Amino acid sequence: MKMKQIRKRVCVVGLGQFGSELARELAHHCDVLAIDSDADRVDAIADHVQRALVLDAKDFKSLSSVVSSDFDEATVSLGESLEASTLCTLHLKKIGIPIIRCKAINEDHAEILNSVGADEIIFPERETARRVAAHIVNPNLLDFVPLAEDYRVMDISPPESFIGKSFMDLNLRSRFGAFVIAVKDAAGARFEFLPGPHYQVSRGDVLVMIGRESDLLSIHDNRRVAIAK
Repeated sequence: MKMKQIRKRVCVVGLGQFGSELARELAHHCDVLAIDSDADRVDAIADHVQRALVLDAKDFKSLSSVVSSDFDEATVSLGESLEASTLCTLHLKKIGIPIIRCKAINEDHAEILNSVGADEIIFPERETARRVAAHIVNPNLLDFVPLAEDYRVMDISPPESFIGKSFMDLNLRSRFGAFVIAVKDAAGARFEFLPGPHYQVSRGDVLVMIGRESDLLSIHDNRRVAIAK
């Protein structure tokens, strides 16, 4: 008998642009409780999440009446208000939420949120700026996910010199210190996880690679790519 997969229970507090988009996306895969003190914001998202409530998250009694330790995690997107985000984070920690992610407006705000129980600090504008800058610097970088230190998982359009060559021929590990963990197409219709060393790169392939950011970006450096010709 196949067991039914249990969906995560996630609470999103603060339904500004970041919070509302996050709640909408999470609702495809999780049971989402969306909270804001603004009735218009709650009404706008009510049809897109499992539950939406008008509530003052600064008030412990009100918050604890709808959020319990049964939730898997919570995200606090009240970055514009230092008092509100701090009190909400403190309350969620007291309730017993295992993982609390918080949007912060600056480093001082982040330090305060960490001190009252935040497990992860989010700087949406900073992260978006870095992503846009990376695309401007290297248009062949299609997407990336930051890991520890300066390691990244990146979607990379292979340079012309890679076309028709196998991963064994390209010797990416020794030349770039990078690994190909998957190959897909731009539309996402094809996905091959852990392709073998004899896989030949074709036009239209997107290489999902892991390595240091500087090494991955250098793949389109003509001086280093020329070695493969």
